[in-house]
Amino acid sequence: MSANAVDHRIRGVRRRTLQLVLRARDQVVRTTATPRRWLRPVTEVTSGAAAAVAVVTIVVGLVGWRFGWLELLLGFWLGLALLLVCALFVLGRHQLSARFDLGRDRVVVGERANGAIFVSNASRRRSLPVTIELPVGRGSAAFHVPSLRIGDEREELFAIPTQRRAIIPVGPVLSVRSDPFALFRREQPLTEDHLLYVHPRTVRLESSATGLIRDLEGQTVRKLSTSDVAFHALRPYVPGDDRRYIHWKSTARTGTLMVRQFEETRRSHLLVALSTRLDDYGTDDEFELAVSVAGSLGVQCLGEGQTLSGSTSTRRLRTPTVQQWLDQLAGVEYEPTSPRLSELVRRLVREVSGASVAVLVCGSLVDPVELRRARRFLPVDVRTIVVQVRPGAETAVHPVGDLDIAVLGGLEDLAPTMRRLAT
Repeated sequence: MSANAVDHRIRGVRRRTLQLVLRARDQVVRTTATPRRWLRPVTEVTSGAAAAVAVVTIVVGLVGWRFGWLELLLGFWLGLALLLVCALFVLGRHQLSARFDLGRDRVVVGERANGAIFVSNASRRRSLPVTIELPVGRGSAAFHVPSLRIGDEREELFAIPTQRRAIIPVGPVLSVRSDPFALFRREQPLTEDHLLYVHPRTVRLESSATGLIRDLEGQTVRKLSTSDVAFHALRPYVPGDDRRYIHWKSTARTGTLMVRQFEETRRSHLLVALSTRLDDYGTDDEFELAVSVAGSLGVQCLGEGQTLSGSTSTRRLRTPTVQQWLDQLAGVEYEPTSPRLSELVRRLVREVSGASVAVLVCGSLVDPVELRRARRFLPVDVRTIVVQVRPGAETAVHPVGDLDIAVLGGLEDLAPTMRRLAT
């Protein structure tokens, strides 16, 4: 067995192991949902340190009571007093109001999303110093707001770096109460939350007539035809022309038979199928490249006013505008229980009709046999292209019967690869 085959198998085992771990995590979350909901009023304000202090205090009290140790009983009362005093810090409400301005709610991977928080004192007395937090995804940013006089306002600027494609919840802005020992913590929302869409990187592709089908409601192209609906010009009659298209007024004026000439109209219906099956990708970089490929194809298709149908392994994607197309791709993640590529294509054939070109985007771990099986489910008149992403590999195109398999090493290679496939 070659070294490449061994590495291929090891990566496959690693991905399947990760898939099992993700399933187990989801099962634990579903199982503990009800108990966590019951305990939420307590867990929302209690830290792990407070729980540890409470457990130690109870144990010390029980041991001191059981053996009559005054020192342990004193420790019990001190621990209880500490918990009660610290709990007083989280009581009451802040008299602050806030406005949250996220300058751009849609950015591309690598760009920064800049925004500002405006905090004002809306109470009838001077406010105390307070900590303001802005949750960003799984993290948060903290700002110290000093004491504000009545009606005063303070502005805090922030920048959110985007290293990975995602849909990031930003906010709400929180006013935080906490004790000096950080045993208790109470959060009060001051604003609504927002969503920050981090779109995948895309590249511009050249317009191509590959797979276009003639259609009366289509888009005109610079190809002349003797019969269509987009009038172009008049030309002299030649034997074989349809006499229905003779322009008699021009014929009478020139003394020569003249016929109408038309521009041919065409319409392209592009079907983009993006595999989100975990076992199909060797690395996360492969998956990100696949999403960028799908995004670039969809942006080009919608930008030209053509018909686009898109889908992941388990769900259809809405394709009315470029923004909504990229918004959905921003939230695409692995789907561990998704079907194989051939099953995805089989489902799309039942749901989508009239496609002229089908592009199947997948990772390097998809077997060539699976690719050929997927092609058999598509109609014979549908031009089928497989884009198999392998970051860093040499870009190449391999025709296999009526199936074109393009191995893509980088996003910058997509435009020349599609141009090569169009010829």
